[in-house]
Parts: sequence; structure tokens; C-alpha cells
Amino acid sequence: MRIGELGRATGVDVETIRFYERQGLLPPPARSPNGYRTYGPAQRERLGFIRHCRALDMSLAEIRRVLDLVAQPEADCGEINRAIDAHLARVRAQLLSLQTLEAQLETLRARCEAGHTTAECGILHELVAAAHGQVCACHPAPAADAGAGRADPRLGERAGSRRPGLASPA
Repeated sequence: MRIGELGRATGVDVETIRFYERQGLLPPPARSPNGYRTYGPAQRERLGFIRHCRALDMSLAEIRRVLDLVAQPEADCGEINRAIDAHLARVRAQLLSLQTLEAQLETLRARCEAGHTTAECGILHELVAAAHGQVCACHPAPAADAGAGRADPRLGERAGSRRPGLASPA
């Protein structure tokens, strides 16, 4: 089969297939007499394997190492276990990071209800304040700086600051 057919059969873009070839993840295909790349079942299977690993968010280096292990059927599987454990640790760290981001966005969203003008929008005020280097609701100050740059509820704005605004681009 030709590269377009391989792409359709596996759901992988032709340029991605060529990229995987350049990266050494997919061995170079045979060439037909007219110079076209020709792929067989082995390349289709390998590309499906790579696609599945990418769906698991594995890096190209991780996939390369796993492919090396596939080529060593008598090797101990401890190395693949360690590789997956390391990948799982990175995924768990990303989950924590995303949960932190979710909480920050929820905090920011709580700063404004519908029915205001953009000049009165609490979300925009927070974003502009942060652009001015002030502490914002979604990124509170470290414990040592608690209170610095915080909103003064009596003033309806940040203590010691004028109403924030961004300069228009010139």
C-alpha cells in the first residue's frame, strides 16, 4: 500500500508518517520501481503501535525505548514497568497541575457575575492587576507577603492602587 492508504488505514496523517520515518520510529519503506513508498502489514502494525503509545501521551523517546524492548522478546520486562511508572508519575503531576489551574479559574470566575460592564468586571480587574505586577485572586501572595497588594473591602479596590487599566497599544 502507498503512504496515503497507510494513513487512511491507521488514522495517521501522511506528514506524521514521514516524520516518524525521519525520527527512526518507523523503518524506511521499500520503494516501488516508480519510486513510490510501499508499506506492508508490518509497517501498518508498527504505526498502529506508535499511534496507541501517542494516545497514551508517551513521548517519542519513550516510544523509541518501548519499541527497542519489543525487539527484545527475551529481555526482562522490569524496564518497561519502570518506564510506565515514570510516565504515570508525570501524568499524576500533570493532573495536580490541572486541578490547581481549575481552582484558580474557579476563583477568578467568582470575581464577576453577569450584568456588569467590562469596566466593572471583576475578572478583568484581576487580570489587569496581575499585568501590573499586583497579587490577583487566582494567584494569592506567598504567606510571607500576605496582605500586600490585597483588596481593601472598604475601598472596593486594591489598597494603595488606582483602578487598574491597560495602556492601549500605540
